[in-house]
Formats: sequence, C-alpha cells, structure tokens
Amino acid sequence: MSIHPQDAAVHQDRGGPRQALLEVRDLKKYFPVRAEGFSAQRRYVHAVDGVNFSVAKGQTLGIVGESGCGKSTTARLVAKLMEPDSGSMVFDGEGVEEFRGIALKDFRRNLQMVFQDSFASLNPRMTVAQTIAFGPKVHGMPDADANTLTRDLLSRVGMEPDQFGARYPHELSGGQRQRVNIARALAFDPRLLILDEAVAALDKSVQAQVLNLLQELKAERQLTYLFISHDLHVVHYISDQVMVMYLGQIVEIGPVDRIYGHSVHPYTQALLSAVPSMDPAHRTTSAPILGDPPNPINPPAGCRFHDRCPRAAAVCLSSAPSLMAVANQPEHQVACHINDPASGHPEVSP
Repeated sequence: MSIHPQDAAVHQDRGGPRQALLEVRDLKKYFPVRAEGFSAQRRYVHAVDGVNFSVAKGQTLGIVGESGCGKSTTARLVAKLMEPDSGSMVFDGEGVEEFRGIALKDFRRNLQMVFQDSFASLNPRMTVAQTIAFGPKVHGMPDADANTLTRDLLSRVGMEPDQFGARYPHELSGGQRQRVNIARALAFDPRLLILDEAVAALDKSVQAQVLNLLQELKAERQLTYLFISHDLHVVHYISDQVMVMYLGQIVEIGPVDRIYGHSVHPYTQALLSAVPSMDPAHRTTSAPILGDPPNPINPPAGCRFHDRCPRAAAVCLSSAPSLMAVANQPEHQVACHINDPASGHPEVSP
C-alpha cells in the first residue's frame, strides 16, 4: 500500500529519468558567533560555503569528509530543517520555495530523513505502530488504511507486526529502532531519502543487514539516497556517486569507482589512505594527513586545504581553485590547482 490516492500526484516523475531529482545551487549557511568582549565585529562560522551538486534519479550520493566539514548541515539545508543564507534547490525540475515552484508541504512528503541516533528520533511514549501511522493519519489518511500501511511497512523492514507493533522504543535493539525509523520514513512513499550516519551506531553485522535492506528498498521503490557517513567502506558499498567536502566546500565529486580508484585531490587521497587495510603488506605507517582543519570562523585565503597539503604551491595560498572536470572525465570534478592547466601550479600535468 502507498500513500493516500489524493496525494498520488505529489510523487509523479515529472521530468523523466534523465532529469536530476535534486539540484543544489550555490548553497550557503553561515552561523553567527557571539562577539567577544566589547568587539562590535560580527563573525560567522562558514558551515556551508557555495555548494553545488545534483543527484540523479535512483542513484545514491555518498557525502564524506572530516567532522565539521559541513556534511550534516548540507543535509539539513536540503531537508529544509533550516533555511540557507543563500542558494536554491530544484526538485525534479521545479524550484523548492514556499510560494513558487513545488509547495514546501509537497516537497517534504517527497523527502524523508533518517538520523544517526535511532532512540532520540522516536517518541518514547508511542508504540512502534503508532509512530509509523502517525504521519499518514495527520495528513488525512483514514485510520484503517494507515494501520494496514503500518503493518505492511513493518513486514517489509523485517519486523513482525504482531510481535513488534505494540512495543515501545526502549524495548527494541538499536538495529530494530533504525528499521522502525526507515519504515516511518517510507510511510509517505518518498522519492528522496537522506541518511545521516544512519548505520554508524550499529554493530557491523546489524549494519550489514540494514545496508542490504536499504539497497533492496532503493531498487523496489526507485528511491534516491543522500548517504552521509564517516565510514568509507560503507560509502563505497552503497554509493553510486561520492562527494568529498572540506571546510564547507566540495573538493571532489564523481562516480564511486573514479573517486576510490583514481582520486585527484590530495585531501581525498589522504582520506582513502587512512582507511585500515586487511593486507599486512599495505599497512599505514605514517599519518596520511597532519594537523586539524583551519578555524571555520576565519577560513584561509586561497585553497582551504593548503596549510595541510603536502603538494601546496604559491598559487594555492593566493587563489581559490574552481571545481572543474578531470580531463576526459566530465562526471569527475575536482577543486585543485593541480587539475587546472591554467593555474600555474608546478605539478600540473602537461
């Protein structure tokens, strides 16, 4: 069973398979910082600073980077849980705005989010069945239909309705709670699912089960995922495209096999080299990247990675690189002067 028939138009594919489901354009979010002492100067944390990307229908975009790079803030901006300072979004060819383009209410039905903390995401005073049925009932679905939908969704995520429907969150394991969160997210028959560290708190065996479930649901329901994680192995397994962020900006984006097999940006290469290897002959013997990210309140001029980059040159200190395609690979884009023949960087390939 899907959402109520009166809402079926909300979920129609308006632009065809070649049109991106989501396009994000120049998204920015700065958080004000309290002034110190008697200073009147206003300062801001540059959490997301000019992000541009698109997600194709039925694809998974994995977003990776160190803590504080802007991954979760980007997800919350896309989900409209907070308003951007500037920038725009296009959902299946229509702008996402309150009064123009797709209505905000319709957009939120098409998009659902699953958070890392499975317990905090659930109301401790509602049973599993009540949690899943609550949203559809609020939006006008008859009780009988909502209850039937709840049973169907519980069964689909591997939980017996008669056994688990009457339980409360504290009576479930972490993996079971996350399955409930996934079922609740599917209650509106969404087209885009944002998964913010959704499997990070789970044991590896349970994590594998949830990942396989997500892959099955993606194929069955033609879902599109934004998948945020620190675990590069998990991102490699589930993603079709990978976006690497550093200090609020995109430094590299492209197909998963290109990013993992032929990364260009020194930061991406450092992240991948830090992944533990099961081969004793390929152990990491030195730190792939040194130091901490710069202060996001006052990010450095030029390339924001230059003070940690072993390949930095004079141009990296003075000029910010543009996100541009790698030669003969239009889907693989990198923001690095080494990739720009006109930058003057001494390591540019001829």
